[in-house]
Amino acid sequence: MTVQRTRRDVLKATGIAATGMAVAPAFVPAHVFGKNAPSNRITMGFIGVGMQGHGVNLKMFLEQSDCRAVAVCDVKPEARQRAAQSVNNAYGNQDCFVTDDFREILQRDDIDAVCISTPDHWHVPMSTMALEAGKDVISEKPTLSIQEGRELVDVVKKTGRVFTVGLEDRSLPRYHKLAEVVRNGGIGKLHTIHVGLPYKEKVWQKLPESPVPKGMNYRLWLGPAPYAPYCANRTQPQCWRQIEDYAAGVLTDWGMHLCDTAQVANFAENTSPVKVEGVGVIPENALNSVPNKFELTYTFANGVVMHVKSSKASIRFEGSDGWCGNNKWNTALMSDDHSIFDEKHPDNQMWPRPPREQRNFLDCVRFGAKPNYDAEALHRLSTTLLIGSIAMKLKRPLQWNPEREEFVDDAEANALRSRPRSDEWMKY
Repeated sequence: MTVQRTRRDVLKATGIAATGMAVAPAFVPAHVFGKNAPSNRITMGFIGVGMQGHGVNLKMFLEQSDCRAVAVCDVKPEARQRAAQSVNNAYGNQDCFVTDDFREILQRDDIDAVCISTPDHWHVPMSTMALEAGKDVISEKPTLSIQEGRELVDVVKKTGRVFTVGLEDRSLPRYHKLAEVVRNGGIGKLHTIHVGLPYKEKVWQKLPESPVPKGMNYRLWLGPAPYAPYCANRTQPQCWRQIEDYAAGVLTDWGMHLCDTAQVANFAENTSPVKVEGVGVIPENALNSVPNKFELTYTFANGVVMHVKSSKASIRFEGSDGWCGNNKWNTALMSDDHSIFDEKHPDNQMWPRPPREQRNFLDCVRFGAKPNYDAEALHRLSTTLLIGSIAMKLKRPLQWNPEREEFVDDAEANALRSRPRSDEWMKY
């Protein structure tokens, strides 16, 4: 048991309640748990330190005084060395642990928590291993399959560890305000939602097999995915997102953002639609194997219809009394009556806006705060998007039962709720 876990146990034992807000340990002696004492810091390892892992997650955690980055991991040497240098520069030392194998981080007893910013196919397997190793986890979104999302929820419950998702939307003022306005009747009775997701027109060329770059652990990059020969395009972030073995494209990448706001505004954050239909286009003669152009229509149990289309990042809510939304990612809010954004709601049907996901994670670990996104929320939102992906693959409408988490009388569709995993990577 680590010092940090002992501290949390002490806080609980002394009667400090976990209310979802950071609570100061008022009567714990300052010399034992001072603000910047080592016992007050959560030690963290960072697995996957590419664009998101380094530029957002590591950067944000380095700004928090109650955690300390002690290890970084990436299969690409340039990424892990760059991240290690950022850690060492932040603390003025040279002792950041560097590895290309995440298992070395999970085996360390002096690491309390991990931040996982890998390609999508690794999110759940790696999170599961970390939770079972006794680590608290913040992971990027989404899940790769419906079944693994439910498995993750079960592991979180079994281990009792903290699990949160690296997704910022519920803490962004504009999207929080949109959901608040719609939930509180600002546009009357909601009936239609339009979600635009960025259209990625680039077609990734099938390149011939080439030698794995020196220092890159390609077998661990592939991990549980089927074996595929290395080529330079495959491991590029904007390419692997378009390959079915590793991700489901823009639909689950950007869809996790805007469709969450849509579901929250519709009081549907704890469920999924009951019907989906749509079409998608996969580029020919390319590495791309998921649609980069698509149109989907979801229907929720309350009759609200959500249209999701590849175009540009935007969202629009339409109700019996008006509309609201914005027409570009995280830009100024729009409405036919802008005064709805200034209204106060005495019986507010929306929770207070939480801190950013990195700060929220630390508050969850230290004080038992409520996660912005827990494993169940990740699973439900991923499910919404993945049933759309399955509908496009089968090229027909599908009915979904959110309670049973299965397609209605459809064995072919139900077989696609899970993905096979390779265990070959364990040999390396």
